[in-house]
Amino acid sequence: MSNRIAPPLLRPCRLSLRAFALLLIPVLLACASLQTHAQAPPTGTPDSSRGIARAVPPWLSTAIVYEIFPRDFSAEGTLNGVTAKMGALEQLGVNVLWIMPIQPIGVERRLGPLGSPYSIRDYYAIDPALGTKADFLRLVQAAHQHHMRVILDMVADHTSRDSVMMTHPQFYQHDAAGNAVAPHGWSDVAALNYSNPELRKYMLAMFAYWLKDFDLDGFRCDAAGFVPTSFWNQVREEVQGIRPDALLLAEASKPELMRHDFDLDYAWPLLATFDRVIEHGEPASAIREEIAKQAAKFPSGTQHMLISDDHDEQRATVRYGAAGAIAASALVFTLPGVPMLYNGMEVGDATPSSGPALFEKRPLYWGAAHERPDFPEFYRVMIPLRKSSPALRGGDLVWLHNSDEAHVLTYLRRSPEETELVAANLSNARFRGTAEIPGQGWQEVALNAKAKPGVVALPFLSLDPFQVRVFRLLTPHAQ
Repeated sequence: MSNRIAPPLLRPCRLSLRAFALLLIPVLLACASLQTHAQAPPTGTPDSSRGIARAVPPWLSTAIVYEIFPRDFSAEGTLNGVTAKMGALEQLGVNVLWIMPIQPIGVERRLGPLGSPYSIRDYYAIDPALGTKADFLRLVQAAHQHHMRVILDMVADHTSRDSVMMTHPQFYQHDAAGNAVAPHGWSDVAALNYSNPELRKYMLAMFAYWLKDFDLDGFRCDAAGFVPTSFWNQVREEVQGIRPDALLLAEASKPELMRHDFDLDYAWPLLATFDRVIEHGEPASAIREEIAKQAAKFPSGTQHMLISDDHDEQRATVRYGAAGAIAASALVFTLPGVPMLYNGMEVGDATPSSGPALFEKRPLYWGAAHERPDFPEFYRVMIPLRKSSPALRGGDLVWLHNSDEAHVLTYLRRSPEETELVAANLSNARFRGTAEIPGQGWQEVALNAKAKPGVVALPFLSLDPFQVRVFRLLTPHAQ
């Protein structure tokens, strides 16, 4: 993949008087009938059996998740290295820390020099290279003191091939020759056998141990879609009995998991669509279509975690280029869902972290903040904007048509308190055109030093390549 994004070029929009008149008519009518002109019909037919998602903890509505790879987060690569940056993380504005697995890593069939953190040898221990149980407890306590919650990555699908649990062979799946099965083509791990009730008891006790002894706020559950849903029913019941407001985040995109067991899952289909649009030049309207498609599949009210970068992906700055990475993150923070940042995104870090780098030590390059000042500047504005805006946190999503939907997205986030308008150019060409924008009195929200906040003359829009602009309606009660 190229570091430079090159979707098909777009010529600037040049409107004739007749074309302008045709565009202006629906703009004038939009105030009176916004749904008719702005809301596209959903793609696909909603599944009447999809049900309703479980009620999530109230605090999730304000959550901003920050994923931490302890091995790479600091130069020392320890839990104490994470604790030392609690003040900076609080200042950044994130409030849920997802800590990748911290248990000892298996040696047998290890990948790379250090192995995958998802090849766990002992669920009840901590990797000595990262620190001690006392260190982890201090990390959690420090996060709580800085008004952040902590969820721990838990791997329930498999263990390392030299796990301490191998003394219980009935805990594992075996092939015809009696060998432990390597699931999903992952050669360094062995698949657990959830048809065994004793394994379930062991794993439930393990979840309870970490939740109670370390005062955790929940779990990110790795490969959740591969584990029987009946087990997650048990985990939810166990966790609920200990801490009713604990978060369960599923690394999955599986509708049945969201009915009773998980509060949040991955917006993987949307991430794939970001890639196709920003990296490969598919129409921007594919994002709108994908959101409608997922809404028709999942239980009503499902919460998805929105991502553009994590430890399984080539870094967003590499996939999309610097400007494209910021544009993708702007979508993550303004579309419905819970936004997530992977460590280093806030400075535009491009250090590899997916395999094979996942199995090595590749410390983040925090110096990128000085080389790419647009990144820290963007997050200094976007995170407080997200936290302070009822519309961005939980408002309705209303799509607006514009004069070049192959390259530009325009949408409202609307709540009783306010209305926000987002315009995103997802191409490498300038956009000069119009959008069917209702109401008058829109004021731009400055996302960087170049923006000049003030009342703007919409519906005319100007967007540089990969530029995202946000506007607020000054009198939302009049819409």
